[in-house]
Amino acid sequence: MTTYHFIGIKGTGMSALAHILHDSGEKVQGSDIEKIFYTQKALEEKGIPIFPFSENNIKENYTVIAGNAFSDEHPEIQEAKKLGVTFYRYHEFLGEWLKQYTSIAVTGAHGKTSTTGLLAHVLNETYPISYLIGDGTGKGHADSDYFVFEACEYRRHFLKYEPDYAIMTNIDFDHPDYFTSIDDVFNAFQSMADQVKKGIIACGDDENLQQIQAKVPVVYYGFLDTNDFQAQNVRETETGTEFDVFVRNTFYDTFTIPMYGDHNVLNALAVIAICHYEDINTEAIKQLSSFKGVKRRFTEKQVGGQLLVDDYAHHPKEITATIDAARKKYPEKKVVAIFQPHTFTRTKAFLQEFADSLNKADHVYLCDIFGSARELSSKLTINDLKELTNDAAVLELDDTGVLQQYKDSVLIFMGAGDIQKFQEAYEDYLKVNK
Repeated sequence: MTTYHFIGIKGTGMSALAHILHDSGEKVQGSDIEKIFYTQKALEEKGIPIFPFSENNIKENYTVIAGNAFSDEHPEIQEAKKLGVTFYRYHEFLGEWLKQYTSIAVTGAHGKTSTTGLLAHVLNETYPISYLIGDGTGKGHADSDYFVFEACEYRRHFLKYEPDYAIMTNIDFDHPDYFTSIDDVFNAFQSMADQVKKGIIACGDDENLQQIQAKVPVVYYGFLDTNDFQAQNVRETETGTEFDVFVRNTFYDTFTIPMYGDHNVLNALAVIAICHYEDINTEAIKQLSSFKGVKRRFTEKQVGGQLLVDDYAHHPKEITATIDAARKKYPEKKVVAIFQPHTFTRTKAFLQEFADSLNKADHVYLCDIFGSARELSSKLTINDLKELTNDAAVLELDDTGVLQQYKDSVLIFMGAGDIQKFQEAYEDYLKVNK
């Protein structure tokens, strides 16, 4: 029996995949830097060993899976190739593993993680399933009927997958360090569509997705009456959002989700559409109402009179959606955005769009840009964004106490880097200064 060794096991996709293999009865271990990540605790609770990086971690009988963030020059990768062990990149291994199941890939520029989590939750109420969610959550089951997984378009990694179904939430320009234009992104999604075996569930409100050509049936969902699955009569309640679903203009049923914002309704519609297509019982689909959310997607914590929200939003459209959700859930409260841009290339490409989206908040604080390990240094600084944003201030890690002035407000900490350290610093400040 081989041992699966994960190089970079604390990464969100890698940790989720490690969970799946462990739950499926495989022997799993991994290595990473010593810095603590939010994915780490769940791995340790399962007794999955995590070692510091060292070529001595690699043994001849291992199967090695390397995270995509690490170059071929990494010492563990070098040792794996020297010993001639079975070696995969993350997306290569995942492409092989999913062939055992009825696989459902969830892809799109925005909404992948939340939609994957919603679908996994609903199916898990009815079937033994396996799933991989981009927040680091994964589950394996030896008797899985379905394998639900998040499929990222970055560097066209999702072209290693040939899923039975694909949910496509939207096509938008992102990852400007790799994609050259929206046309380049579209071509990647078109290539992905060509590989789907049974059917595509696509958001028909997205103009780019309307242009996708497919060899398999395409079912469209959205708010427009041209969609196969349409949401109507959306209404906010004290506990979430309620909406009616029409299937090809015929009333189907009413559904409730414990979230707010149009983007969450669309995510739920995608889940309803794929489940309906697979003849899953309507009452099972209504388990949407008991969804507890995924990590770092509008994750709330009440601290005194303030509500602190941790969110992964790192694209202008995601920031807009997150602020909109806060407005709908807490219409009486002020919204304070604390944002850390992720990568210099993305910040430069969307500088004005970031400012426009942040200006929808009542107050804005900016944290220094979180650069990628793949990037060279840049002349761009957080002050370039500050100049375009209304009355924004730069937040320093040792001065988070300034946030205490916003009584009875929603403070949203947004970013894909290490924005959590600013929230943690603020919480520590509050404990000392009660």
